[in-house]
Amino acid sequence: MQPTPDPLPTGQGLHLRRLRDLTEFEVADDNPDIRGWAVRGADGRQFGQVVELIVDVDALKVRYLDVELDASLGLSERDRHILLPIGVAALDEDADNVFVPSLTYQSVTEYPSYAEIQITREYEQAMLRALKLPLPAAAEPDFYNQPGYDGTTFYQRRRLE
Repeated sequence: MQPTPDPLPTGQGLHLRRLRDLTEFEVADDNPDIRGWAVRGADGRQFGQVVELIVDVDALKVRYLDVELDASLGLSERDRHILLPIGVAALDEDADNVFVPSLTYQSVTEYPSYAEIQITREYEQAMLRALKLPLPAAAEPDFYNQPGYDGTTFYQRRRLE
């Protein structure tokens, strides 16, 4: 048995929480609540559904989409949740879809699974590697200061309309 990695240190001012646990927070009025929306990969096939938003309460920003993968992928119940950094996805409000161009229905089975609210720096790095995104330098003071976490990319299409 291996020890469970420690969650992200709160001493850095980093607090990641599920939106449903934050009674004083809600989705901004000008943004859609995407919980329940289909998640589709580059091939257009649905591979899951957004079940929760993970919020950085210090920055007041959504950092991750908690996605429950479809049972049709053949994964165990324990391996059917993944987190996606918000900046790797894009909205399609017309059909209530979230698109993740860097994943396909097949490749998502190799993505690191997520044990609810045990987000470690090692897990975050594993996600970035699976998405073929660069890892921030060790000296980077703000881990989330990179394109994979840029929420403006997520809402880009919406803001253009």
